Amino acid sequence: MKKKSVIILALVAMMLFTLGQTVLAFSDVKNDVNGQKIEELKKLGILKGNPHDGKYNPKGKLTYAEGVSLIVKGLELNLDHVRFIKAPKATDYFPNVKDDAWYSDAFIVAGFYGLGLPKTIKANDIMTREQFGHSLFQAILTKGDYAFIELFIEIKDQDEVNSDYMDSIQKLLISKIAELDSSGKFYPKKAVTRSTAAGWIYNAIQFVKETEPVTPQPEQPVFDLKLNVTPVNAEVNKVTVSAQVPHPGYGIRIASISFEGNQAVIHVETVLPDPDRMYPQVITEVKATAYVDSAYKAVLAAQSGSSDASVGTGVSAE
Repeated sequence: MKKKSVIILALVAMMLFTLGQTVLAFSDVKNDVNGQKIEELKKLGILKGNPHDGKYNPKGKLTYAEGVSLIVKGLELNLDHVRFIKAPKATDYFPNVKDDAWYSDAFIVAGFYGLGLPKTIKANDIMTREQFGHSLFQAILTKGDYAFIELFIEIKDQDEVNSDYMDSIQKLLISKIAELDSSGKFYPKKAVTRSTAAGWIYNAIQFVKETEPVTPQPEQPVFDLKLNVTPVNAEVNKVTVSAQVPHPGYGIRIASISFEGNQAVIHVETVLPDPDRMYPQVITEVKATAYVDSAYKAVLAAQSGSSDASVGTGVSAE
């Protein structure tokens, strides 16, 4: 009898587990191209379907209320670190959006971060593919400064893309967050479907998780460089670049020399001060030297091709 009870309990537990798995899954995304990603987002609590029929409606058109909420929740944007003098309202940013709706907080967050949403939008307006893509990319940028390869992907219908959104769409394509169809089209003005939006959100989350942001580099000060050329012998000239800097912590160096026609183009970089040292605030002259074949006329990079860049023996070019 005891053994029979144990078997019954095990069967009940198995049935409950199976039922739970069925309840957790959307009933209409099994054959959808983004089905697996949609299910993963549901497990993370980012997506919700119709509570009555358990469907997600992947082919449905996404409204601004849904799209903005999805971006804000998916990229974990919040205002926890902000202290407002007056509690913000959705209508502070978007006059046609309600202040007491389920989506209101998402619009406040989107407005604060500046996700590129038109101020005149209404919550139930349908979001286009280019608008969702643009706002999604702006949300990604709040997570860090990412490096993207310098590449322009040809879009067959790029003449239909809003020029203000083109950079965002290019970066989404480069990073594989979004993709073109088999004919190379993006369909920017079409409504973004709930399936496509979920797929892009999932890919964006993975991109942020797996991609290390670029460490911001200190701003490079611009100095007034001077160039002086003196002959070493008949074949070689000594090229000296000099500049006045605010204090002796700064320096300059010749990073490279490129040859363009009969010119030797001198590329100069600034050497920044050691942040852990103190320097006297005394204007200082710094120099960097290189040697160039006398067959070439030395010019500073910014002056390449300019008649003002002519340098003669022992003459300073400014």
